[in-house]
Amino acid sequence: MKTNIILAGVGGQGILSIAAVLGAASLKNKYYLKQAETHGMSQRGGAVVSHLRISDKPIHSDLIPMGKADIILSVEPMESLRYLPFLKPHGYLVTNNVPYKNIPNYPEMDKLQAEIDKLKRKVTINADGIAKEIGNLRASNMVMLGAASNFIEVPSKKIEEGIAEIFRSKGAAIIQLNIEAFRKGKTTAKTTP
Repeated sequence: MKTNIILAGVGGQGILSIAAVLGAASLKNKYYLKQAETHGMSQRGGAVVSHLRISDKPIHSDLIPMGKADIILSVEPMESLRYLPFLKPHGYLVTNNVPYKNIPNYPEMDKLQAEIDKLKRKVTINADGIAKEIGNLRASNMVMLGAASNFIEVPSKKIEEGIAEIFRSKGAAIIQLNIEAFRKGKTTAKTTP
């Protein structure tokens, strides 16, 4: 088993929390893990990308080569397109369809969606709307992790344990909210055509 995941978004959207949860879940499952992060601006709005490699065998590099990512998990649609060169021909793009307009010339959403629609294997969901329904817009990153979990070879139970570990200091209510967001993203992605 080997899964290469590109996590993409902008600062403040929880990319590093997704990486931390998947890292904790992978280690609980006794998998090997390598991760590399690139931050744009550390404040909200700068590009953030993380290369996450999970395997049942030792991993020698933390960077994913072009054309070798199994999944691009993006919490922002424009950022999902930025990393398409990393995606395998039969890889999955899993993206939030709500833009975070952090630049003045942000592309029109219909043009972004047209590019996303060219892909055969894609899941686009309104993670912000789902998180808002649950009661916390900040949980949209866990909604996206749930949507992508359908393609990640780490058991959902282990991912939920990873959520509990990473959010432990925030208390039981926050842990439960993030697990609920994860589950809702998982089921929403399964029903998305």
